[in-house]
Amino acid sequence: MMKDYQNIVLIGFMGAGKSTVGRRLALELNWKFVDTDTVIEDVTGLAISTIFRRYGESRFRAEESLVVKKICAERHCVISTGGGTVMNPENFELLQKNGLVIYLFVSLEDVLKRVGNSDRPLLKNSPAEVLSLWQKRQATYALAPCTIDTTNKGVDEVVQEIMKLLKEGVC
Repeated sequence: MMKDYQNIVLIGFMGAGKSTVGRRLALELNWKFVDTDTVIEDVTGLAISTIFRRYGESRFRAEESLVVKKICAERHCVISTGGGTVMNPENFELLQKNGLVIYLFVSLEDVLKRVGNSDRPLLKNSPAEVLSLWQKRQATYALAPCTIDTTNKGVDEVVQEIMKLLKEGVC
C-alpha cells in the first residue's frame, strides 16, 4: 500500500534526469507530469535561455517562484524542478509542504557528459564556476528526505527505486 502523497517533487542539479525520470514516474503512477521550466516557457512565451539572456537570472527566478506557488496547489503531480528552484528557501518550503521531495544526485562528471553541449545558460560559465555552483547546491539538495544516486543508472532503474521508496513509505 502506497502512502498518499499530494505530489512527488524531483530536485537536483541539471542533468540529474529530473524531467526524464519525472515523465516516466508520472506514467507509472498515472499522475500528471509538470516540469517547472516548461511551465515558465509556456507562461512567458520565451525559452529559458532567452529569459536569462534578455532579462537575467533574477527575472527567471521570479517567474520560477510564481510557478512553484501555482503548481503546489495541485494534487497528484510529479513535479520536475529546475536545478536552482530549491535554492530559494520559500520554494523549498512550499514544495516540501505539498509533496515528497526526492533528490536525484548526479556527479559533476556525469552532468558534463549528459548536458555539456546543451544551451543551458548556467553551463556557459567557466568549468570552475560550474563546479562551484554544483558544490554550493549540494547542501540544499541534501535536505530532501530521500536521495537517489542516478550515476550509471537507466531511467527505468531510477523510477523503480522511487516506486520502492514510495511503497515502503520510507521517506
